[in-house]
Amino acid sequence: MTLPDQSARPTREELHAWRTFLRAHARITRSLETELVAEQRLSLGGYDVLVQLAEAPERKLRMAELADAVLLSRSGVTRLVDRLERAGMVARERVAGDGRGVVATLTDRGLDVLRTASRTHLAGIVRHFVARLDHDQLHHLGDLCGKLVD
Repeated sequence: MTLPDQSARPTREELHAWRTFLRAHARITRSLETELVAEQRLSLGGYDVLVQLAEAPERKLRMAELADAVLLSRSGVTRLVDRLERAGMVARERVAGDGRGVVATLTDRGLDVLRTASRTHLAGIVRHFVARLDHDQLHHLGDLCGKLVD
């Protein structure tokens, strides 16, 4: 794949596609966030942290790995983990032999909260995303977004 000319400007049609993509993402994530907060008192970012920890080996991740996984800054993930730790959903511990290393661990309470919150979140994904597209559109969108991720 060749890189585009740095001085190139998007066409109106390309800008329309970009802006529509951003609006769709913002609208869906805002709806999912609102539902999670209202029904579970958990932010979408908090939910994402719990999911990442649940899927990690031994339900643990270094803070830097967690920040990369949830696409937050290190300071942002630190503040979020602070809140989850105060709520008893996450615990932090030092890495043996690494004076600066800290891992976040999903607690049993955090796993219980995640299981409950998943019902709200997954239903929201179906309502705000899956139900609005047919099978072929979902497949095509998945392929297109995969190209953007790679």
